[in-house]
Amino acid sequence: MAAQKMSLSKAINASLRTALDNDPKVLIMGEDVGKLGGVFRVTDGLQKDFGEDRVIDTPLAESGIVGTAIGLALRGYRPVVEIQFDGFVFPAYDQIVTQLAKMHARSLGKVKMPVVIRIPYGGGIGAVEHHSESPEALFAHVAGLKVISPSNASDAYWMLQQAIGSDDPVIYFEPKRRYHDKGEVDTSAIPGPLHAARVVRPGTDLTLAAYGPMVKVALDAAAAAAEEGKSLEVVDLRSMSPIDFDTVQQSVERTGRLVVVHEAPVFLGTGSEIAARITERCFYHLQAPVLRVGGYHAPYPPSRLEDEYLPDLDRVLDAVDRALAY
Repeated sequence: MAAQKMSLSKAINASLRTALDNDPKVLIMGEDVGKLGGVFRVTDGLQKDFGEDRVIDTPLAESGIVGTAIGLALRGYRPVVEIQFDGFVFPAYDQIVTQLAKMHARSLGKVKMPVVIRIPYGGGIGAVEHHSESPEALFAHVAGLKVISPSNASDAYWMLQQAIGSDDPVIYFEPKRRYHDKGEVDTSAIPGPLHAARVVRPGTDLTLAAYGPMVKVALDAAAAAAEEGKSLEVVDLRSMSPIDFDTVQQSVERTGRLVVVHEAPVFLGTGSEIAARITERCFYHLQAPVLRVGGYHAPYPPSRLEDEYLPDLDRVLDAVDRALAY
């Protein structure tokens, strides 16, 4: 089948449709996912085609949604849960970290937990409070959870397919401000490993590592730097737990410098772990300290101020200049 051009949100819809088609044990659950098709219309048309028993509109109760999904998984189903917005996940945090993440280890491997939790995350859409958070590090810190985020339509399709097929719980963070970005999706391709990082632009002077919504910013920064004669390599991390440190290490051994970019606050963010690991692994290759670019250690601001909060091209290029100045 030839590749089709589709938006990231349509790719997620297509992936869910494929999963529902292929396995009668796959269910979709969440607030307004059925008749409305989700607030971002990501699940549009699925309830109409697969019925209310497979695409289920739930009460506004995130803890109950995830708890129900755990029970369904125990009975052999593969529930795909939608949390409507990132900031709404916290009522379910106890269920996720206390039950979902622990069940496999608690049962000595006998109990599988094939639950996918889809979370639209990040800012850039002018939303109100609790609608623009980036809580991925809170989940990546919890053993037993896989945490991933696509940056493009092809990964959105395939990473979700792989997540649904996993017997482990997966937190699938969707970069909501990239929902309308279009790309080629080959639904007959053979995907690579789910947690493998990918070099999306080769370079020689410095490595930019990013994931989800910040990959586009990193690519834009590399293009801008190229106009000044600087060659930046961009690595799409794709997975925040586990992290593919080997690919990042190989890149840094080539370039000698690393800047990690994410929307979440820099303080104790994913970039902190990457900076520490790469410093350990690449100490004799590094020509500058590993630098991090991210949000500020402050509550997410009102939408009128979010452009000042979110990492942008200028902040990434400033970090690049500081790294290259060593």
